[in-house]
Amino acid sequence: MANIEDKNYQEELCKVRDELEMFYDIGNAMRTTLNLEEILYVILTAATSHTGLSFNRSMLFLVNEKENRLEGKMGIGPDSAEDASKIWAHIEKNKIGLEELIGAETQFDHLKKSKLNQVIKSMKIPIREDSGLIALTVMEGMPFIINTAEAKQKARNEFSMIMDLDEFVTVPLKAKNKVIGVLLADNRFNKKPITTDAVRVLTMFANQAGLAIENSRLYEQTVVLSNSDSLTSLWNHGYFQYLLGEEIKRSSFAKSRFTLLMIDIDNFKAFNDTYGHQAGDSILREISGKFRDISRKIDIIARYGGEEFGIILPMTKKEEALVLAERIRKAVEISPGLKNITISMGVASFPEDGDTKEALIAKADKALYEAKRSGKNRICV
Repeated sequence: MANIEDKNYQEELCKVRDELEMFYDIGNAMRTTLNLEEILYVILTAATSHTGLSFNRSMLFLVNEKENRLEGKMGIGPDSAEDASKIWAHIEKNKIGLEELIGAETQFDHLKKSKLNQVIKSMKIPIREDSGLIALTVMEGMPFIINTAEAKQKARNEFSMIMDLDEFVTVPLKAKNKVIGVLLADNRFNKKPITTDAVRVLTMFANQAGLAIENSRLYEQTVVLSNSDSLTSLWNHGYFQYLLGEEIKRSSFAKSRFTLLMIDIDNFKAFNDTYGHQAGDSILREISGKFRDISRKIDIIARYGGEEFGIILPMTKKEEALVLAERIRKAVEISPGLKNITISMGVASFPEDGDTKEALIAKADKALYEAKRSGKNRICV
């Protein structure tokens, strides 16, 4: 009897040691970045890694308090049983650990192509009782495990059918005693039962993940405030230079193109002299709003200095950029709130017009000068 008790004690001790080691490794991985997308990637990789929590799939939703809804942010896992077998065989053969999985560029490439991730990112779930278990996880602030026939029937809704959910678990992500999101995990492919012990570990992990997400958000808010222009709320000159450098690195690595627009408000000094600086500031804010409204979410808009602006258009050829540039120019020209103000633009593309920040800005500025010289209210390349 004593031997059996001793054996059980040793097994329990080993399990606790393994859990502590796993949480230590995951915590270290989370501390490598403050970028929100990278934090989410680390969390979901840890939830699905064989050296982590070992679920087949994991999906993460964050609360949008303003809209009172959950928004899908990321999903990690195979898209099919065949895909699962290939991934697991590759990991096993090459003895890939959590650190290698998180650091592998190929994994991030796979995530961008993942059907699961694309579906999750399109999800918006209102936080109310009739929205299903994910919303209920936020409202109740507690985990739910769906592992009985009755529970599966009750949890069946449009979302569960789209995601082909059978047995799964949802846990709240908490920070400062507030639910900020939900983590959903399942074993769709290997059909491994989800035990109460697995839910316990996942809940502990979710608390760790919630704090990491909150820290990332606070960091990103600080970055935005410290790198924004106080008048227009666009990126300032210094951060524009940094982002332009980063876009050159990214495009060089991906062998893709992007285009830079340099924009100047026509006759702005004369407007300021006539109507005063407060009216000038109002024009700068109004024009900045136009740029935000018409540009795409991926575009980077900055106040370059004075009445000059820069817009970086990622993954955009010059011909495509000219279409967007013309829409911006026309919107400013016909806006009744801008009192007949117009803009001129210079356009330069990477890599054909330059492969450094200095070269691109110089080419775009040269084109902008030509637009001003040849009559204003126009675009030159």
